[in-house]
Order: sequence, then structure tokens, then C-alpha cells
Amino acid sequence: MKELSKEEISPLSSLEVWEDDVLKRYPEPGTPAKAKEEFRNYDSPEIDSVREFYRLNHKYQTYDNVLAKKANFLKFDKMEMPWWTAMEYLNTLIDDSDPDISLDQLQHLLQTAEAIRADGHPDWFVLTGFIHDLGKVLCLFGEPQWNVVGDSFPVGCKFSDKIVYPEFFADNPDSKDERYNTKYGVYTHQCGLNEVQMSWGHDEYLYQITRDYLPEPALYMIRYHSFYSQHREKAYDHLLNAHDQEMFKWVDKFNPYDLYSKSPKPPVVAELKPYYEDLIAKYLPATVKL
Repeated sequence: MKELSKEEISPLSSLEVWEDDVLKRYPEPGTPAKAKEEFRNYDSPEIDSVREFYRLNHKYQTYDNVLAKKANFLKFDKMEMPWWTAMEYLNTLIDDSDPDISLDQLQHLLQTAEAIRADGHPDWFVLTGFIHDLGKVLCLFGEPQWNVVGDSFPVGCKFSDKIVYPEFFADNPDSKDERYNTKYGVYTHQCGLNEVQMSWGHDEYLYQITRDYLPEPALYMIRYHSFYSQHREKAYDHLLNAHDQEMFKWVDKFNPYDLYSKSPKPPVVAELKPYYEDLIAKYLPATVKL
């Protein structure tokens, strides 16, 4: 791939712009949704940056890109630190120039986890809410935003028109490659998602970090929480097997906490830290290798 410009690395003012865009596309149940046409035609710099983000994401998220990123980042040789320190490390992603961002990443994750805990879910579910965005540290390793966040989707087969801004896939070389541009591509009917390469980003990265430590439902939540074209549109039922369908019930349970738990009232980190450090110690090793 050619060397990327600053604008191609960071088309969004912050990663939260993508998350806000997801909220607009998938509002809380009971809230009227805007028509797709209306949403995509907002006349604002923010929406222009979202469109540019997805143009780059859809152009460069290829099958070969995914394999290359896995070969690089799944060595886990970038750094090692205690889990809580890694969560605090995420705070350096905050863009101080963005006046709409008042909560740091750690506070958002605590809000997600606390909402899950308040509803009486198992403690591994609470822990999943707390760490689910840790993979965003990829940005701090120089990864462009479109290789860190964004709606995730399978590569190696035809891109669904249910993915946001599907028209931008016209610039993706895989869309013209006969190995990858058919309904099944390199896969077979209901082969199971474990056989499917997903677009690279924070979901897949954290899944690979935690795959040996957390219950399977937690791993599905982490790995597929941005796979909106499936858990909202069912666009890839032909690749999921029966086990995937059962596990996706957990993804559906997790999704509202991820999307709708944000509140302007910050959690008291010092009060919550002992509980979450104990929870981390119960399920995870003392340090995380990134």
C-alpha cells in the first residue's frame, strides 16, 4: 500500500465521531430513525468526515490487508502492561480540540460495564463491557482510523449492500477479483464465522488478545460487536452456522449497553477501580501483551 497522508490516516476528528454516527443510524428503540437518504445528505463537516472515513475503510479493507495486519499485530510484541494501565492508556486517544467530547475512554467503558452490572448480568459479562474497546490502542501504534474502528464485515466474499455506504466498495480491488467477489468467495455455505476473515480493527484485535481467557459468549460480544450488517440486517446468514446463530443472541444482548449507556455524568473511577481490578484478576493474566 502506498504511504498514507495525514488526512488518510485520521479522517475523523476523533474515534467518537464514528460511534456517534452509529447511534444516528441505530437509535435507541422507540426513538424515530432518520431515513438513510436524509442521514447521508447532512450538510456538515462531521458527516463529510464520516463519508471520507468509510470511503477509505471500504477501499483498503481487503482480504490481503487483514492477513497482513494479523501477521503484524498478533505477535503481541508492541508493549506489555497491567490491564488497568492499558485502559488508562486509551485516554490518550481523546482529542482535546473536540468540544463535544467530555468523557475519556476509561469513563465510557466504566459506564458500559456499570450498566451491565446494574442489570444483574454475570461478572464476565460486566468485564466484557469494561474491556471491549481496548483494541482501539491500535491507533496509538500508528494504525489509520479505518483500520481500527468502523462497521466490521467479512472480507474474501462479496461485500453486502447492507453495509453502510456500500457504493464505496467499488474502489476495493477485491470487488473486482473473481476469488472474492461472489456471494461465498473463499467460503462455503454456513461454514461458520470462525472460518471467516473479518475486516481488521479493534474488535478482532481484542478477541485475539482474550480468546484463551473469557467464556465463549464474551468472545462473540468482543469479536462481533461492530458487525452491524449481520446483527441488525442479517446480511450474512449464509455464512453463519447454527452455533453462530445461538451465540449471536449474546451479541444482541451486549449491543444496547455499548450504544446507549453513555451519560454526561462521569463515573467515580477511584471508587470503582478496586472492583474492576479484582474482576480482571479473576479472568485475565496480570498483564496484557499488545
